[in-house]
Formats: sequence, structure tokens, C-alpha cells
Amino acid sequence: MKHKLTVTVLLCGGLFVTAQAHDLFLKFDSYFLKPNSKNAVRLLNGTFRTSENPVARDRMADVSLINPNGGRANPPAADWRDEGKIAVLSFQTAEAGTYVAGLYTKPREIALKAAQFNNYLAHDGLPDTLAARKKNGELNKDAREQYSKHVKAIFQVGEAHTDSYKTPLNYPVEIIPQQNPYDLKVGQTLEVLCVKGGQPLAGQFVLAGRELNGKELAAPGVRTDQSGLARIALKGVGKWYVKFIHMAAVNDAQVNYESKWATLTFEVK
Repeated sequence: MKHKLTVTVLLCGGLFVTAQAHDLFLKFDSYFLKPNSKNAVRLLNGTFRTSENPVARDRMADVSLINPNGGRANPPAADWRDEGKIAVLSFQTAEAGTYVAGLYTKPREIALKAAQFNNYLAHDGLPDTLAARKKNGELNKDAREQYSKHVKAIFQVGEAHTDSYKTPLNYPVEIIPQQNPYDLKVGQTLEVLCVKGGQPLAGQFVLAGRELNGKELAAPGVRTDQSGLARIALKGVGKWYVKFIHMAAVNDAQVNYESKWATLTFEVK
């Protein structure tokens, strides 16, 4: 598995993603579903629009579904199937309400040459790690990184909006919306709490964007406040994502950095 580098250009007042980052997203064809119906959610391993390969079941440390009452279920591996380069989870909704799907992967390691690693830091939302390497004279130092991915999707079933959207999954890192995305409209702001080990991440760099008419439009990056809250301006309709990467230097003979990736997806009509 390789990190691909993200390059962005200014286009039509937004940022249009022209290359790829190796993100992980849970994504629906539509985030608006019917009660008591059979459905599927895709796990995209690459970008918000494309997947490079399916994630093997033995890499999944947890798979969870939260129902409108806050109850948690763990779908078995048999509910997954591969469709080409995409892993797909089949499930059935129950009563109307707001649901959460979540998944996180076991850690893996990757070795990168210095220039590759610096470029990845510069374009994937890790300015603090890049600044630290520059300050410490390490820009010419190769890196070995241990990484894991933590993903969530908030989806709406029927008309009833419930508070289950803010149920924490207690993943190593997590993005927890502070308002129900399906109560918000274009022009409003979604607050999200970014946590690591259940504790707020202050000053965390956060990226967001949306897919509209087959194009991915990225919003300007923001930072969390002292309470770990980031504010995402919902400037248009579409399928939205919010994401961050928490990276820390590691004093280990085998690994230089540990990164924990978090994504959240939902839809705005």
C-alpha cells in the first residue's frame, strides 16, 4: 500500500483535487435511506471518488453500526463482499432515525524516502510535522511510518432525526459531529469534535470537501480550537467529508512516526 501525493489547484472559488491521497472513506450512493430496507455502503480506499483496492477483512479491527437508539451492532465478515477494487458492506435498516457506520483498521507500516515523505506531509494536511522536520534539520531523513485508518459515515433513514449521530465509537481517533448534519442547510456551519483516545485534540489541522457533479471540491483547511472543535462551513450541496491525520514522532528503532487517520462522511441536500 503506497501513499499517493495530493496536489491542488484553485478552481471556481474552491479547491479541486487533481491527484490522489490514500484516504479511507465509508460512502453511500445516497445517505438518505428507507426504513426496513436492504442497503449497502462502500469502503473507498484511495480518494473520495475512487478506490485502488479492497480492504481485506482481517485488516478490520472493528466494524460497527449505531442505530437511532444508540444501540451498537457489529456486522460479521460474511456481510462484506468485494466489487472490483471496492469492499462493500450489506446491511438492513430498521426504524427511522439517524444512523452511524464506523470502521477502523489495524496498524501497518510504510517506508518512504525523504522527498516522498516531505511531499506527503505538505499536501495531505500535516504542516506541523513538516515544520518540525525543517526546524530539526531532518528534511533529508527517510521515514518509516506506522499508520491506521478510522472512518465513519452518518446517514439518515426516513424522516425522524435522532441524537445517535453523536454516539462515540471510542476509536483511537474520531470525528464526532456536534449537530445532526441532517438538521443543517447550505450556508450553516457544522461543528465537529476531534479526539484522540477520547480526549480533545487542540490545534489539529482539519480538511473538508464535497463531491458535486462528479467533481471533488475541497474547502480551506481549518484548525480545532482549545476544546477540540473544528467548524466546517457547509457552502454547497453534495456528499461531504471531514478528515484529519494525527501524526507524532516516535522514538523507536523501527518506526519514526505514528499516524492515525480519521474521516467522517455525510450528505447535504
